[in-house]
Amino acid sequence: MDKIDAIDLRILACMQRDGAISQRDLADQVGLSQNACWRRLRRLNASGLIQGTRATIDLAALGLDLTVFVMVRTRHHSKEWADSFRKHVEQLPDVVDFYRIGGEWDYLIKVVTKGMAGYDAFYQRLITNFDLATVTGYFSMEAIIENRAANLIRSR
Repeated sequence: MDKIDAIDLRILACMQRDGAISQRDLADQVGLSQNACWRRLRRLNASGLIQGTRATIDLAALGLDLTVFVMVRTRHHSKEWADSFRKHVEQLPDVVDFYRIGGEWDYLIKVVTKGMAGYDAFYQRLITNFDLATVTGYFSMEAIIENRAANLIRSR
């Protein structure tokens, strides 16, 4: 990828806010002609810097009203075990984010599900066939900031 300049950062910031923005509106917001904006957008996509576009869904409106941050500590740290655990967690439909982390815990899993019964079903599937040292869940009472776009312009 060629060097990212201030206009590229403005394009990326606009795309984070609204991935479905029209090319005309995007060009207007970043101060370019439509052709120049399209060329830059195509280059950003081709480089892999933009990795698709997504819709933000109101999960609670679909009955997925419980968010749980699940912390996992394991006794195992081999690559084979980690790969197997990763594949297992990737198959669990309630998982929306999954991180290997440093510190006292080994993994952080963000789960969005339908109530406590949904979480219990997730938990039972999570621990099936895996020797986990500790699993604990932190239940979200309110999302104060969620899915916020990174501040690309200020961060550089």
